[in-house]
Amino acid sequence: MDISTVLSYIQSYGYGIIFLFLFFGIIGVPAPEESLLVFLGMLISHDQLAWANCFLVSWLGATIGMMTGYGMGRFLGHPFMKKYGKYVGIKEEKWERASSLFHKYGKWFVLFGFYLPGVRQISPYMAGVIRFPFRLFLLLASIGAVLWIVPITFIGMFLSQHLDIPIASVPLIGAALFLLFLVAVWIKQLVGKKQFEN
Repeated sequence: MDISTVLSYIQSYGYGIIFLFLFFGIIGVPAPEESLLVFLGMLISHDQLAWANCFLVSWLGATIGMMTGYGMGRFLGHPFMKKYGKYVGIKEEKWERASSLFHKYGKWFVLFGFYLPGVRQISPYMAGVIRFPFRLFLLLASIGAVLWIVPITFIGMFLSQHLDIPIASVPLIGAALFLLFLVAVWIKQLVGKKQFEN
């Protein structure tokens, strides 16, 4: 499959895929959200995708993911999260640590938690469980999504423009970023397992 075929496939189905990656990443299904946003920035800088469309679907994916997590936390509660949270990476020890911090710094967790993998997955559930005011949550989550998506996408655009990265290598860079994400997840799990054993 040559580069033009790959890019036409991304252009045909990319916007829906972008939404799904960010939505599932927020609710706790492992997805390389930052790598995807950098990759999108590279494609935008080469006029392969439209900036406005990428931003809109990314923002919708992240914001609707946050609202879904909030709803699950609010209506299913802590017992449900305690029982099933491990399936989306929310373990009990992580939940307890996040709970104490969230009661102190909840607004900041929602607003800037996007930059912290793990926090961005837990914060909407936590907000729902403690019945954080929904309108304020939605406002903070919406603004936080913008503050997360725009700079990271611009990093991809900057790298592509100023490092003179050819368009043919963009999918390879995206694959490399995805591989780095998988390695980071594996190392994190390995370190967590060793700490648990100690």
